[in-house]
Amino acid sequence: MPKVEKWQKKAAWLVSIALGIAILVTGGVLFFGSSILDECIVIAIMVMVFPPTVVNIIDYRWRKSVDEHLPDLFRTIVQAQQTGMTLPQALEEASKRDYGPLTRELKKMVSQMSWGLSFEEALEYFSKHVDTMLVKRTVPLIIEASRSGGRVEKVFEPIGKFVQSTLLLEKERKTQTRPYIAIIYVAFFVFLFTIVLLFRSFFTQITEESLLGNALLTTEAAKRLFFHMTTIQAFFSGLVAGKMSEGTLYGGLKHSLILLLIGFLALKMLL
Repeated sequence: MPKVEKWQKKAAWLVSIALGIAILVTGGVLFFGSSILDECIVIAIMVMVFPPTVVNIIDYRWRKSVDEHLPDLFRTIVQAQQTGMTLPQALEEASKRDYGPLTRELKKMVSQMSWGLSFEEALEYFSKHVDTMLVKRTVPLIIEASRSGGRVEKVFEPIGKFVQSTLLLEKERKTQTRPYIAIIYVAFFVFLFTIVLLFRSFFTQITEESLLGNALLTTEAAKRLFFHMTTIQAFFSGLVAGKMSEGTLYGGLKHSLILLLIGFLALKMLL
């Protein structure tokens, strides 16, 4: 799984926003005042969300893989230092093993140190480049341990346990929040079912009735109203699901995209 750079994330947003605006402008010119314009708006939103969502999924999996391999890396460093190796030598030995995406970053560190970069500078560059929460928390401890000298391997053992405990807590949190994510999806399906049931059973008759000679709501206006409600419900429900599962609204874009697509297809086929 490749690392997604910051410029790639920005490029994904710029391209998707440009495409979305192009769809909005085209829809506004061709279908202004028509219900088709609403569909163009939803399609534009999905186009805007799709590339950043894919980029975010790739980046999230890369970061997760890095964090999951940290305990194994620290264990290897401890074992190497117990044999008498220095910390830079232990890292060089660790770079020869497979730690997923960490292997490439370790090889970069070894190369940088071979070019004359100090161990601390290489480690700081590693922390900035990898840029995960656990790496940012552990690297300063490693640097301070390296400066203080002594038996540095004793520092890596509690750091490894801390990382492992953090990962276990994260998995436990996700396991506990899965039922709530399911509730959000079920609530959205119930919302769609209620809309379709109301519209097909008696709302079409009610909208054609009149009060004091004026129509309350035409069938076409009712469809557009339900379409707007579904779009808003889908988008913000997805963001809430992402906030609960991953702790960020950015992580909820994939849920928003899925719910928008389901709602769009359901209303197109059933209303």
